[in-house]
Order: sequence, then structure tokens, then C-alpha cells
Amino acid sequence: MKQGPVAAAGMPPIERGEPPLSFFEFWPAWLFYAPVWIWIALLMLWHRSIRLPLLANPTLPAGGLVGEEKSRLFARLGANGSGCLPAWILVSPSDRPADLVRSLANAGLAFPLVAKPDIGCRGAGVRPIRNDDELARYRSEFPNNCNFILQRMVDVEGEAGVFFVRAPGARRGTIVSLTLKYFPHVVGNGTATLRELILGDPRAGRVPHLYLDRFADELDVVLPAGEARRLVFSGSHSKGAIFRNGNVWITQAMCARFNAIADEIGEFHFGRFDVRFADFEAFRRGEDFSIIEYNGAGAEATHIWDARTRLIDAWHTLCVQFLILFRLGAANRKRGFLPMPFREFFRQWRREKSLVRCYPSTR
Repeated sequence: MKQGPVAAAGMPPIERGEPPLSFFEFWPAWLFYAPVWIWIALLMLWHRSIRLPLLANPTLPAGGLVGEEKSRLFARLGANGSGCLPAWILVSPSDRPADLVRSLANAGLAFPLVAKPDIGCRGAGVRPIRNDDELARYRSEFPNNCNFILQRMVDVEGEAGVFFVRAPGARRGTIVSLTLKYFPHVVGNGTATLRELILGDPRAGRVPHLYLDRFADELDVVLPAGEARRLVFSGSHSKGAIFRNGNVWITQAMCARFNAIADEIGEFHFGRFDVRFADFEAFRRGEDFSIIEYNGAGAEATHIWDARTRLIDAWHTLCVQFLILFRLGAANRKRGFLPMPFREFFRQWRREKSLVRCYPSTR
């Protein structure tokens, strides 16, 4: 009746008997992060600064903590990074349909595509676009005062979050967290509706709100026997992807490849690369993967959302993460960098929050 998450070739499967989710995995943010915010406040007092994290990546706006534009981050990638980046274009509200067709042709892009906001977080507004009608619908639902990106779809089952840290002046950085992402599927039996399949799944049935709205028009459809339905496209935990701790799978070759990519960005000391791949072993060799996007100081060590993680270990990981973030900011402050003015930071934060509420629903 149902099928567990599908993994890329060579990717460790989620074993039978593993907990479908941890008891704290979907707590309200205010409750889960409360101890972490107390720790952040102590770090601010210790360093006598509330803006120090904005200096972790001193040449990124706000250090990449909030409000960064994906298009500008993409443009910073050098030969190593851009070679892994699927082709993309930036779509502005002023682009006419003919302009859009021309831009897609010039970039060598054709359906299927992925649409994503230029400013956004946690998978908000990300959708697969497979034809002209879906593109027109996405554009009509998108806020008419901001840009979005169309990018070649990398429709493979392997996805990971690669959290990279390097101290200012150090020759090499390290991958401090590797999150393996899995996409839940259900499989029809010829009698059950999609709603029944979702509610009957060991994990999806415990967090049905993540999936039911997404399939509102199909919930009463009976899936033919053997037909698989993927429940989420975006590799975002908050949208329903399943995360597993992949730290034991980090290799020196992987570290070397991401060091080369970070070198070319310039003053990149703290952030996460989200990548997709078809072959896990090739990815571990630092080969044959695509960078979907990357971010800076706003990144999180997402392996904490592995259902096997203890609450105390998740909190410890985040506290260490913010300790590193503040230390990097302090080091860059000593080098003469100045943080973004607080008023500008607050303006960017407020704009991002308001935009995310207006984006089309994530699929």
C-alpha cells in the first residue's frame, strides 16, 4: 500500500524500525529554539555586539543571515561552483511573455524547470514547472513587485545539505554537517485514495498538514496499483522532506571540492550548500553533483532534524554553531570589517518575512 522514501544510487536507505519522527521535530519554533536564543543572548553580551553574526561572511549582505538574493549569490560562484550550477534566468515583473521565451532560449532552458523566489528561505514558493500553463499560473500567483528564478530541474532522488565553515586566513575549511535528504512516496493499491495513503503512512500520517493542502485537488483520487506518488518536491524539512544525519559519510575529497568552491566566492566562511546528485558515491568523491542554492549566516546544521537525534544533542549542535558564527564575526571585526547598520538589517528582515507570506504554495 505504501512505499518508504526513495534514495539515490548508493545512498544509505532509511532502515525499518527507525522512528518516523522525533518527539520535538515539529515543535513550535518558539519552544524548540528558546534555549538557543538564551545562548545567543549570552554570546551577544560576551562579545558586546548584537550584529556580530552579520560579519561572518563580510562581503555578503548581512553576512547572508537574511534577505540575500539568490541571483547575486549565484553570480559570485567561480568556475568550480558555476560548473555545478544548473542553468538559470532571473525573471522580473516587467518581463513580457516574449522576453521570457527569449531569455529561456538564450539560456538553453526548456521544461521541466524549477521556479523559486529570488529572496526566500526554507523552500518557500518553490515549485516544479513542467509546461507553459504551470509557468503562467506561477507567475500570476507570484507577488508583482519582486523577482523569481527559473532554473533547470535536477530531478534526481539524491539531495544533501553541506554545511561548510572556514576561519578567516585559514587555508582550508571543513564540512561540519552533512544532511542527507529523502523524499517520501506513497504507492497506490487500486482501492485507496491519495488522502488515505497519506494518512496511512507511518510518517506522513503524523504530519498530514504538510502534504494534504499540496494535493487538495487530488485527495479523492484512487491511485492505480503500483503507481508511486512523490509527496514533496522541495528538499525542505518544513515542507515534508525527511532528513538524516550523514556526518559519517563526509570524505576528504568532498571537503576539498567545497573548499575550491568557497575559495572562489570570496570571504565565505560560514554557510550551507544544498546539492542534488544521482550517485551518492560520486558525490562523496566530490563529483557529479548540482548546487541548487547556497546561503550564509542564516544556515543551520540541519542534520539535527534526523528523527534519531536526541533533543539535548540538537540543542548542543545549534549552540556550537552559533558559537562558531560569533567567533567568525569577531575575527572579521578585528580585520576591520563593519556590520550592516541595524536599521538596514531590520528592513531586510521585515521585507523577507512579508514576501514569504505572499509566495505561491510550495509543491
